Amino acid sequence: MTILRKVLVNKQVSCKSVWFMRQAGRYLPEFRKIRSSNTNFINLCLNSNLSSEITMQPIHRYDLDAAIIFSDILMVPYALGQNVEFIKDEGPKLDKFSLEKFLDNNEKDFTDKLSPVYEAISKTRSKLNKDKTLISFIGAPWTLLIYMLSLNKDKSSNQGQVEKKDITLILQILNNYLSLHIKNQIDAGADIVQIFDSWSGLLEKQHLNKFCYEPNYKLVNFCREKKIPVICFPKGINENYKNFNNIVKPDGINIDPMLEPNWCKKNLKNVVIQGGLDPKILLKSEKEITDAATKYIETFRDIPYIFNLGHGLLPETDPDNVEKLIKHYRNFK
Repeated sequence: MTILRKVLVNKQVSCKSVWFMRQAGRYLPEFRKIRSSNTNFINLCLNSNLSSEITMQPIHRYDLDAAIIFSDILMVPYALGQNVEFIKDEGPKLDKFSLEKFLDNNEKDFTDKLSPVYEAISKTRSKLNKDKTLISFIGAPWTLLIYMLSLNKDKSSNQGQVEKKDITLILQILNNYLSLHIKNQIDAGADIVQIFDSWSGLLEKQHLNKFCYEPNYKLVNFCREKKIPVICFPKGINENYKNFNNIVKPDGINIDPMLEPNWCKKNLKNVVIQGGLDPKILLKSEKEITDAATKYIETFRDIPYIFNLGHGLLPETDPDNVEKLIKHYRNFK
């Protein structure tokens, strides 16, 4: 059993485990070297050899306990026929959503389009030691919807083109394809799933059940049926993390920096807590980094805990600071 699964499945308190969101990315010079000659991000994700190589870079550098496949949550809208571009200094840009085009999809074409992602997982699994986890991931339906309708960029850009009654249908179809994507990733060799609901913080409290809790619950149950541990990350919902956890019941829950660790320990029960540390702290001095990390380590030292961040590593992060943080965690008594 891998180190991460010992914590997540067996709830081992004494087992230290560490990995980072976006650990394979722009802060690493070895990644930037590959990226400089591969300017199309989608094509890079679809290059199984390079994707696997990138996934392994932080494992080679830091000997982390888990690899997370180099891919993107927007590979799902891409596979469903929506053009996706990554614009430098702006982020992802999706073309105008067409419900007719969205409905004209099938599982075979979806799987075929993403087959290089699954090949990359298989190749990476063969490179990893048996004690290391390979994490696959998806974006939750609500978060994908935000990108697909460009509501994170311009709230008026798609108003009127999608009726409210169609939103439920879109979310249901997304759930089906996300379940298929999970299955394909697991079949390829991933052994843990993380669900990113990065835009759940945009939801008002009265809409959380329909757009956040219920979709995540369905996906968590799908993973449970497949006997695959699942970590949820409903970023930005503050004290509603408690309701999320009680309703969705994931194996693990990643907390964000807005939550106080002691509040989490008191309110998030029957779940393995992951992360929480603000990625911005890694831009500061070594003392500030270790002091901030110590707060999380000491708070969660007597419960099952996976050391991670409250969001992904920032591009401007010094790789040496990541190494110092890992050493501090692993050497902490």
